[in-house]
Amino acid sequence: MTLPFDGGISQFYTQQAPANVQAAIKSARKSTILNPDHPYKKRMDRDTYEAEMDALQVELVRLQAWVRETGQRIVVVFEGRDAAGKGGTIARFRENLNPRHAHVVALAKPTELEATQWYFQRYIDHMPSAGEIVLFDRSWYNRGVVEHVFGFCTETEREKWFQQVGAFEKLLVDEGIKLFKIWLNVGQATQLKRFLDRESDPLKQWKLSWIDVEGLSKWEAYTAAIDETLSRTDTQDAPWTLVRADDKRRARLNAIRSVLSQLSYDGRSAGLGEVDAKIAGGIDH
Repeated sequence: MTLPFDGGISQFYTQQAPANVQAAIKSARKSTILNPDHPYKKRMDRDTYEAEMDALQVELVRLQAWVRETGQRIVVVFEGRDAAGKGGTIARFRENLNPRHAHVVALAKPTELEATQWYFQRYIDHMPSAGEIVLFDRSWYNRGVVEHVFGFCTETEREKWFQQVGAFEKLLVDEGIKLFKIWLNVGQATQLKRFLDRESDPLKQWKLSWIDVEGLSKWEAYTAAIDETLSRTDTQDAPWTLVRADDKRRARLNAIRSVLSQLSYDGRSAGLGEVDAKIAGGIDH
């Protein structure tokens, strides 16, 4: 089987990955969480996960009914490390919602025209109207991390973005939009294992890009850019929720709960469940 990008991910694993990362991947069992800093050693069992997820799906449907009836506008921004599970988490948010009123926005790189516009301009057209929920699969935070790490923007452009992003998000909140920002984090071994799985699976190879391959050797640069971005854009108006995503099941449940727990919608169940503070919380958790 021909591997995408000439097997660049496998080559990184065998030739460049830190020894501790290689060892973690080699010794891992199916239920093992590879990140030694994760608060749990094994992933949540499937039966518990499915039972809790089923209950949360009912809550999400109730939330959407309230959003439609009251004309609320909700935006949820999903960011995080590559292979942290943004797509899967978004899919669980949306799978039982009416797609006419719950939209996923995943923008490609800017066109030549968009590149000449105000940086935030192309995102504005995707903001929700009354009764809508919009889920951003990556967002204006590209400038803070990916564009910076790969040199797609200048330091001056990035600093200008830092000066404007807080004001931009405050405008959204002041307009009445309920804005949630979720950052999914994974350890280096978890990320690489997921990339290796994608590389060898013909049904998942489409998820890979050359940026994923090149980014493997930029772990520390990403870490520095992420830390700076989170610290400088965590505001009272638009705080971040960080989710430890090495266990996809716990990550999905707690990402959903982190949003639902902050909204007083009609029919909200007392059995919603608490956000696991070990998995999700503010930037200092």
